Amino acid sequence: MSTIITIIFLFLIFRWIFNSYKRFQRHYYTQGQFQNTSLTYEAVANSELGVFVALVAKVAKADGRVHELEAELVSNMFGDISKAFGESHKEKVREILKEVFNREKEIVRNVDMLASKLQALTRGDKQKRLMMITFLINLAYIDGELSHAEENLIIKIAAFIEISGAEVEGIMQRFASMFNGNASQSSVSDAYAVLGASRDDDLGTIKKKYRALVKKYHPDIMKAKGASEEYIKDATQKVQKINTAYEMVKKEKA
Repeated sequence: MSTIITIIFLFLIFRWIFNSYKRFQRHYYTQGQFQNTSLTYEAVANSELGVFVALVAKVAKADGRVHELEAELVSNMFGDISKAFGESHKEKVREILKEVFNREKEIVRNVDMLASKLQALTRGDKQKRLMMITFLINLAYIDGELSHAEENLIIKIAAFIEISGAEVEGIMQRFASMFNGNASQSSVSDAYAVLGASRDDDLGTIKKKYRALVKKYHPDIMKAKGASEEYIKDATQKVQKINTAYEMVKKEKA
């Protein structure tokens, strides 16, 4: 699968998750919801969001490494979900979540325990668990393909949190269908304009502008509970031009 499609999908994920979680956090993870949680590693790691981050780490490392795009999405996630612990605590919680992620990505034999714990912490709230599985699938696809290791791990986690194989397959098919789209074309001059860059900019500067666009469209984790097919189609068309431009500029600068 081409790098162009990978980058297109990155932006689509960010736009989709942002829209998908827009109302979700209001229902489930409002700012300060966990502000009374003790700010120790153990307390945060054992909260439902801490356990979820641990499972995110497993999926991110399932194919042997954490891809740069996965790291970007996870970094944004830390900032977003830390707000649930209160504005004044978010920086400390963010650091704890990073520690949870970095520790758990190196441990391979506790997935069953973590998934069982997440099921217990979210019992009676299947919609929340569906959104968590959707995010894990987002993460797995972000580097351009869904590996067998990632797919098998997600199916295993889903089984423990009582999400059916058919439901997981349906979500995966939606992402797979988006990967089959074709990137739109533009001239190199147009590409610089789309990115708000010039030929005088070095690749590092252009990458910063690209990341600024990523942050502009990145997900506020756990903020809503569904995007329409019409929105997904519109978002796909809109982001194709941006991401194709980025790839064209990268190739010219190489």
